[in-house]
Amino acid sequence: MFSLKGKSIIITGGAMGLGYATAELFAEQGAYLTLVDYNEEKLKEAEKQLKKKYPDAKILTVMADVSKEDQVKNYVEKAHKEFSRIDGLYNNAGIEGETALMTEYDMDAFKKVIDINLMGVYYAMRYVLPIMQKQKYGRIVNVASVAGIRGVKNETPYVASKHAVSGMTKNAALEYGQYGVMTNAIAPGAIVTPMVDAAFKKINPKDPKAAMKEYAKANPTLKLGQPKDVAYLVAFLLSEECSYVSGQTIAVDGGQSSIYGDI
Repeated sequence: MFSLKGKSIIITGGAMGLGYATAELFAEQGAYLTLVDYNEEKLKEAEKQLKKKYPDAKILTVMADVSKEDQVKNYVEKAHKEFSRIDGLYNNAGIEGETALMTEYDMDAFKKVIDINLMGVYYAMRYVLPIMQKQKYGRIVNVASVAGIRGVKNETPYVASKHAVSGMTKNAALEYGQYGVMTNAIAPGAIVTPMVDAAFKKINPKDPKAAMKEYAKANPTLKLGQPKDVAYLVAFLLSEECSYVSGQTIAVDGGQSSIYGDI
């Protein structure tokens, strides 16, 4: 069984959703955590809950907007200073953005999605990779999406950003594998998180749970995923045992992205 005990790991978007679920699993395993989030209140609450459940957990919290390069550089420097090394980076922070036809999408909203989902991932790798290169060891997991392996109507910037994350992951694997750095991406489908809940509220404001149940019917498993389904995969990809898997984008969607058709 792989372990993250004593590994220094940065998790962006770590205060809620997939980030928090992963932080909880990693704290249980004894990892040293740097949790990054733009929401200071949620970040403090996440730290409080983790400390309550795992009193001995080593946790550093840093408030940051991942779309701002100087703030990304700051959280990387703080994590490195606090724990002397950075063994893992979970580039999880992201937004879905608005929904609109490609030619009608608000340009400011478009750029915001790109800045957070793509540039936020790039900035983190830009400052973490040199540290991992010097260490001759590192593991990176970037969050793409099933929208990074297929199209989704009315979500052009989201789809574009997630395809780009997948491509950037491949390049990092090619360029830094020689230094013992394995870089992969995950492509979650509909996992029950606040962001997905919000998406279903857009589909059916009066009864989002009904929309969720209807969507689940198209999944081979007939259900939506849970945050822990993603967390366990990320744990492996950030472990020492992941020593020959790199440059991959792995779907976590119950097989739904394998279906041919408009779903």
